[in-house]
Amino acid sequence: MNHQLIKDILCEIGEAVCNKVIKSLKEQSIETLSAVHEEAAADTIYQIDKDVEDIIVPLLKQHSESLGGVVLLAEGIEEESEGGFKLPASDGNVAVKIIMDPIDGTRGIMYDKRSAFFLAGAAPNKPENHLSDIEVAVMVELPTTRSAYSDTLWAIKGDGANRFSRHLESNELKVLPLRPSKSATLYGGFGQISRFFPPGREILAAIEEDMLSEVFPDAEEGKTIVFEDQYISTGGQMYELLVGHDRFVADVRTLLNKRLKAEGRKKGHICHPYDICVILIAEEVGIEITDGYGNKFDAAMNLYDEIDWIGYANKEIKKQLEKPLFNALKKHKLLD
Repeated sequence: MNHQLIKDILCEIGEAVCNKVIKSLKEQSIETLSAVHEEAAADTIYQIDKDVEDIIVPLLKQHSESLGGVVLLAEGIEEESEGGFKLPASDGNVAVKIIMDPIDGTRGIMYDKRSAFFLAGAAPNKPENHLSDIEVAVMVELPTTRSAYSDTLWAIKGDGANRFSRHLESNELKVLPLRPSKSATLYGGFGQISRFFPPGREILAAIEEDMLSEVFPDAEEGKTIVFEDQYISTGGQMYELLVGHDRFVADVRTLLNKRLKAEGRKKGHICHPYDICVILIAEEVGIEITDGYGNKFDAAMNLYDEIDWIGYANKEIKKQLEKPLFNALKKHKLLD
């Protein structure tokens, strides 16, 4: 794999998606952009998602031969199948597999409310790939119309991670650091258990309350010890960890759904592999990521699996929170 070439291509596609999203926001109404285009197997596809589809495949196709052929797994893209589809279309060998979420955070950006993110990860193509095989990852901010800049973050395995900010009018680039929080405590910082979709939010809130009660048993009455920010996007949650805004995020909706199903309740929406396909960026800057059971995170590289992930800004935050978190998960029957 030509890592630099792949990084450049994914950045180009991400920036094209960014420009298209901003154009759509300026030219179309909220009602148009938020209209449901299709109920796909993995998620709802809105009109704003459909708007970017036509620019992604042609751009990737232009470069596919130079990459030795590409198989694309992309949330919401036409021709999606369990095995993805090949570019250029042929029966020959394919060198690179790319998993992509063109717009992660559709619900926030289609109302021009909060940034979404273009997410993509590339791995040497195998019959069965995992996210741990990804060697290049790129995320591009899709900002609201009130923003002047868009951030691009990328990582090449073993070479660290990088970030630049692009001025949306002049295209001037400014290099910015990636600085996950170095704080040894959640006290006074942002951290949360994801509960932005019903059902089961009351269970997740109770888990968080019990976790914090164990971590801070002597907290002063009336004192705000922790803040939360429910970013309705896995890419957004990852970004907040990467730039030091948040110190802890736990998305355990798959475990929650198992309890809800056992109780005869409806299951809710969950995280898929394409939502977290840029985990390489977090790993390259030292963020600690586990699955819902506390194991080193990994997942199959597909569009359909249901996954949990827990992110700690650093080892000290993990040391402080992991045991109380899992005590609370067991108490509320999300774990045995």
